[in-house]
Amino acid sequence: MTHRSSHAIRSEFPTLGLGLAIRVYELLWHLFLPLLASILWRRGTKEPLYRRFWRERFGLVHCRLKNPIWVHCASMGEMRGAAPWIWALLDQGLPVFLTTLTPAGRQSADKLFGAALASGQMQLAYAPLELSWAVSLFLGRVLPRCAVMTEIDTWPVLLATVRRSGVPLAMANAQYPKASFERDQRWGGFRAHLFKAYDLVMCKSDLHAKRFHALGCQHVAVVGETRFELPISNLHIAAARQTLQSAELHGRPIICIASAIVGEDEVFLGTMQRLRQILLQGHLPAPLFVYVPRSPQRFNVVFDLIQAAGLRTLRRSQAFDNSLQWRDAPSWGDVDVLLGDSIGEMYFYLELSHVVVVGSSFGQRSVHNIIEPLAINKPVWTGPSIRGIEYPAVEALQAGVLHQARDGDDLANQIAKVLTEPDTYRILVERTKRFNSHHTGSVAKHMAVFLPWLQQYDQP
Repeated sequence: MTHRSSHAIRSEFPTLGLGLAIRVYELLWHLFLPLLASILWRRGTKEPLYRRFWRERFGLVHCRLKNPIWVHCASMGEMRGAAPWIWALLDQGLPVFLTTLTPAGRQSADKLFGAALASGQMQLAYAPLELSWAVSLFLGRVLPRCAVMTEIDTWPVLLATVRRSGVPLAMANAQYPKASFERDQRWGGFRAHLFKAYDLVMCKSDLHAKRFHALGCQHVAVVGETRFELPISNLHIAAARQTLQSAELHGRPIICIASAIVGEDEVFLGTMQRLRQILLQGHLPAPLFVYVPRSPQRFNVVFDLIQAAGLRTLRRSQAFDNSLQWRDAPSWGDVDVLLGDSIGEMYFYLELSHVVVVGSSFGQRSVHNIIEPLAINKPVWTGPSIRGIEYPAVEALQAGVLHQARDGDDLANQIAKVLTEPDTYRILVERTKRFNSHHTGSVAKHMAVFLPWLQQYDQP
């Protein structure tokens, strides 16, 4: 089955030199395949989904859909980020064959697209490994109308095999972060050349578009970020607003520290102590901190750390039931910190708060998503790093809705200034509303570019 059309101009890919490099790379995959299989199998002792659907990783899928759109989301984060656009494809009546790499991605897909999976409009599988025969088997069984990768995918064998098969290839929610761009240039540009495999790049910002153009990508469109259109849990918002009705919380500044990682707890504990000191010296109510560790495995450790710092801590699991209703109305005057020891309730914690600090930003790891707090009009702070969130961080900094702190003390001082100046706080909230308004509509922009592009390959 071929998808080539006289109406669709495709660059040659790969070049002779790149093709040779990809062959060497695939040879290494074959050599290390027993080791990789062993690692995945051992992971299955803790996560059974690593062992289930084993055949799918070698392209042995059974497709019941006719010429579906193949969409690949490597991880849970990419799956969730692309969900609004995938829902739009389904709303158009298009069949979707969805793949991922991880059990977490698979579980996320089951939750996000349960109705489509049950109705037969969508199928779900693991993507094939970096083996040309496995990718070819997959393509031969699925017969996709086109293939769409999300965020930033540069699997050499997969891309080369898709292009060789004639299947049109696109990337949605595309990004090429500065650190990756500079690293690829330093290492000779092997990965950078792989982006030329894409017939269409639908990217997040003008900045990313310039980088893709610099690599020689011919069809690049700026369509924004579909995460801005993720649904917000009304249940969580309502539960937070009900909690805020407590008389003991009226007038108290509430600060959420979201997705804190190992190595940041000490920084944030210092910030909390410093901020308490500043506000109390100004004869203002003591702040309430909502502290949400990024990893569930750290809930108990973080609880002990906060308690050891002398801060009175209430665990979400103790104070609220599974529907976020109080078990017994807490005495908030005796609470310094609400520990968010739950999963999937971030909007509850964010809505409780006046300002939000996003973790994983006081080191060199990729910062957690800042779109969630921005989407409900909360002023946001990070540490020095915005790695991994260049979009929308650059735009948010320019718009004055995202703020960076050098260290824990600087963070405390900046937040104290905003919380003690009501007019400044109101201005920040209004800026955030305008920012959100400007950055919604990405799904429609994706569809406006994608559907005409796809139709050109269907013309004789």
